[in-house]
Amino acid sequence: MFAPYSHEPLTDFTIEENKRVFEKTLKDVSFQLGKEYPLIIGKERITTTDKVVSINPANKEEIVGVVSKANKQLADQAMEAALEAFETWKKEKPEACAHILFRAAAILRRRKHEFSAYLVKEVGKTWKEADADTAEAIDFLEYYARQMITLQHGVPVLSRNGERNTFYYIPLGVGLIISPFNFPLAIMAGTTVAAIVTGNTVILRPSDRAPVVAAKFVEVMEEAGLPSGVLNYLPGGGAEVGEYLVEHPKTRFISFTGSRAVGCRIYERAAIVQPGQKWLKRVIAEMGGKDAIIVDKDADLELAAQSIVSSAFGFSGQKCSACSRVVVLEDVYDQVLNRVVELTEQLTVGNPEEQSTFMGPVIDESAYNKVMDYIKIGKQEGKLMTGGEGDNSKGFFIQPTIFADVDPNARIMQEEIFGPVVAFTKAKDFDHALDIANNTEYGLTGAVISRNRSNLEKAREEFYVGNLYFNRGCTGAIVGYQPFGGFNMSGTDSKAGGPDYLLLHMQAKTICEAF
Repeated sequence: MFAPYSHEPLTDFTIEENKRVFEKTLKDVSFQLGKEYPLIIGKERITTTDKVVSINPANKEEIVGVVSKANKQLADQAMEAALEAFETWKKEKPEACAHILFRAAAILRRRKHEFSAYLVKEVGKTWKEADADTAEAIDFLEYYARQMITLQHGVPVLSRNGERNTFYYIPLGVGLIISPFNFPLAIMAGTTVAAIVTGNTVILRPSDRAPVVAAKFVEVMEEAGLPSGVLNYLPGGGAEVGEYLVEHPKTRFISFTGSRAVGCRIYERAAIVQPGQKWLKRVIAEMGGKDAIIVDKDADLELAAQSIVSSAFGFSGQKCSACSRVVVLEDVYDQVLNRVVELTEQLTVGNPEEQSTFMGPVIDESAYNKVMDYIKIGKQEGKLMTGGEGDNSKGFFIQPTIFADVDPNARIMQEEIFGPVVAFTKAKDFDHALDIANNTEYGLTGAVISRNRSNLEKAREEFYVGNLYFNRGCTGAIVGYQPFGGFNMSGTDSKAGGPDYLLLHMQAKTICEAF
């Protein structure tokens, strides 16, 4: 019925026509900025007095949009709408649910540049990063729709003489989706539609730093034919409203992407059985990383340097998969470090609306101050090789920053900075490098650059991360190709874009009929 799943292609902006079209789309979107967006609860569009104002991080004077802010009363209203919609949505045929995702993917594909332009404006993504974010959102829609069609009949189980056994999956109920700013379309869309296509209804709480992109996506789902109440858009309200919904006795599961601190808090609060609660809540969490690239002594050093730069500084290092630690064997340490510094100093930092820009701003003033504080710490813990400067006069710009000769136990080697800062440390041999790489509380991504097959196989067994890459960077997992999720304090190892992800949103039911 449908072609096999394949990765959504990225736009080639070296083609003049593609460049021209995207420049025009950026201008068109500029004329749409500053609009107000209501909450969407069931069939109602609700405007509140309190607002979330979304600001362009590259230009603090530019308002991307103004979004109504939720409160506890509206959270209760959203829960009631989701519960009511669940009674009919859970009975919908899986093919029908999947077809809504297919249609939404087609709409998103037609509006690809528009959504990418909003990503440039709202979170400061460069052309390439924004295009990849939109492509990944399309991938999630297509992949999960196809996967649900496969899962709809369950899994065969054995039957004995005189009985027939069946084993299949049913939805959980109402889910709370808490999505991040750094992939405000891809992760927000992926976590939302995974819950919806499996027969659940959801309350979506997007990041307050990126509520407009989420509002636009909700419009797409409505246009695709999603019934009212299945997806309720409830931004704002801060931790108070978020925690209220986490603890709500009718919340069946929480799907969260964000910081370790918030993820652990959600996990803790969700474990408490509230009065009237009939189930143990399920938590799907992706909580960040402190990701290392190991460079072996016989590695392709140019490949290593290029991989480090792209992994450390893509989207200003604001990726849970970003390379923030580099572990280099002492034989080639100086060569790799010097080449990475050289490449980094060639990067263009500035307005993400310009095609030539490699790196735009960090997301807001809070992030800017946090990263600059870590740079101060880094100056005490290591040798500053390049960068270390920030400029928040117009936007929140920080130069890509490299520290050398850092102790593996230093703060900038252990704590997630979530900015364009990378620390280098030296290893005596490959075993020592693995020890350093594993020496954090996280376990999300990692990479090894090596020509030594024995060392690669050792890393395969001993490098303890959920996504391990050989001879490439440690970012850029593709839906269906590299299912994504980490170990330890990186979360619940919920592999987004993988063969078992949808199962996290369902429960299995066994039926035995005796004859």
